[in-house]
Amino acid sequence: MLKILVLGSAAGGGYPQWNCNCETCRGRRDNSINSIDRTQSSIAVSSDNINWLLINASPDIGQQLRDRKELQPGRSLRDTGITAVMLMDSQIDHTTGLLSLREHNTRLPLYCTQMVHNDLTSGFPVLNMLEHYCGVDWHKIDIDEQWFAIPGIENIEFRPLVIDSKAPPYSPHRTDPHPGDNIAITIRDTQTGKTVFYSPGLGGLQDRTRQIMADVDCLMVDGTTWTNDEMQTRGVGNKLASEMGHLQQSGDGGMIEELSNLDCRKILIHINNTNPILDPDSVERTTLKDHGIEVAEDGMQIEL
Repeated sequence: MLKILVLGSAAGGGYPQWNCNCETCRGRRDNSINSIDRTQSSIAVSSDNINWLLINASPDIGQQLRDRKELQPGRSLRDTGITAVMLMDSQIDHTTGLLSLREHNTRLPLYCTQMVHNDLTSGFPVLNMLEHYCGVDWHKIDIDEQWFAIPGIENIEFRPLVIDSKAPPYSPHRTDPHPGDNIAITIRDTQTGKTVFYSPGLGGLQDRTRQIMADVDCLMVDGTTWTNDEMQTRGVGNKLASEMGHLQQSGDGGMIEELSNLDCRKILIHINNTNPILDPDSVERTTLKDHGIEVAEDGMQIEL
């Protein structure tokens, strides 16, 4: 059985964000809204509940691993259920956690594209740093949409998809996009045929993306902001969601419209601290429910 464990469901900074007093962060702190804390986005995938693939390594990975006992099988004095790591991009909130895995017992198997590897050995040379600790065995993810397996993660295979988003601000090609800066991944149980499409960063939907999303059993997709100008209207920044590589939920061409006619389980992940859907009693959350769309929470378990 394919099992996905949501380790973190928030966007960069988590929720409530440490330095933010926007309406939602303040409401969480003073309990004026009925929301829950969230760490930065990451999931783990397994078929046997022992060996897990970590997809994205957030800065909160230490807390996430402590909170999820499933990821500590306790087979030896030093042990972990993390068999390998896969990265969707080279964003800070998806890669900084690699440093917390530096005491891995063996060289850490890492799966990512050439462009992500380039960023993580130059602008943010975390992979170079890890060579002084556990070290990393890099496995290149080719952007050819071919299915591939990961040793130790039994009965599950993966298919990458190049998506429309952005390289991180530190990247030398932030304003010069390259295929492989960002990918989504389809996860398939080879025994049951059940599939999940995972894309925590999605700046827009191309025809190929729509085609794949229409043919899976479960979607876990970008839920960063409710509106494109949310950072501005909340008074915490000037950037549009689209400038950061994210598709807003509401409005024409938004994520709700894209998901409305899809006949599968639909879950939003990577929720920004400013997003009103964090309040389960909000009008925005009701709108999602009316469209059959769920909001991921830390600790959520999905079994297919």
